[in-house]
Amino acid sequence: MQHEVHREITPLKENDCFLVFDRERRAFSFPIHFHPEYEINFIVNAKGGKRTVGDHIGIIDDKELVMVGPNIYHGWENHQNQSDHTYHEITIQFPRELFNDNLLGRNILQPIKELFTNANRGILFSQETIQKVENRIYSISRKRSFDSFLEFQSLLYDLAISRDQQLLSNISFLRKNDFHNSERIEAVYAFVKDNYHRKIKVEEAANHINMTVVSFSRLIKQRTGKSFVDFTNEIRLGYATRLLIETNKSVGEICYSCGFNNISNFNRIFKKKQGYTPSEFRQNFTGIKNVY
Repeated sequence: MQHEVHREITPLKENDCFLVFDRERRAFSFPIHFHPEYEINFIVNAKGGKRTVGDHIGIIDDKELVMVGPNIYHGWENHQNQSDHTYHEITIQFPRELFNDNLLGRNILQPIKELFTNANRGILFSQETIQKVENRIYSISRKRSFDSFLEFQSLLYDLAISRDQQLLSNISFLRKNDFHNSERIEAVYAFVKDNYHRKIKVEEAANHINMTVVSFSRLIKQRTGKSFVDFTNEIRLGYATRLLIETNKSVGEICYSCGFNNISNFNRIFKKKQGYTPSEFRQNFTGIKNVY
């Protein structure tokens, strides 16, 4: 199937807080798209459908809850969903300007600030979280005016403090650096971003921010949940996925230009992360070109 990325023009007006679309369908029909607004998408009864968020591709369950940030492309397709029943979709869109930096800087809103940062990579929420918030999502759709807005704010906070959030797209797939943890981590990220195409020793990276290898490794693990090798490979994968989507370079060329030492290693790491080999991944994205 050919894919084209569309920039969606949402009906949000300058003075609107958010929009809610509540609809029942027999099939996914909207193409992969992007827009400058945040979006929360709740889907029921479409098991086997395919989710695309950034460079992530996944199969959805009976109930699906995803949040995406501004300008990350996303879409859902029927794929293996053979159900004869209609599925229910509730989509909430809101502008990034709704919560300014001064407001998000308040202590009580720190979880929501982190939620917005994570949404830049796309967030898949757990089935446990869905069970806790789905009535609130239905309520937002049914209520009107300020009552709906209060319910919406409560939903954001519930999502922000929920457990087992899965970030979907690779860090370096994003065109802008929306990865914020600490000055040191950002410095490491920038260093790896500048040198991902070659072999990087952990000693070199540690020295870059004036830390011992032991302290550096501990910092990376605490802040990212990954070893330095895995952290570096994730950044490389972000560049690799973009090259697979946006260029005609061979898998071998992309492998070596992104710093992987051999194709078999590249294929293994890529499939473990994406669920597809590089060639299969490219086929899924056939037709996508540069998105600016």
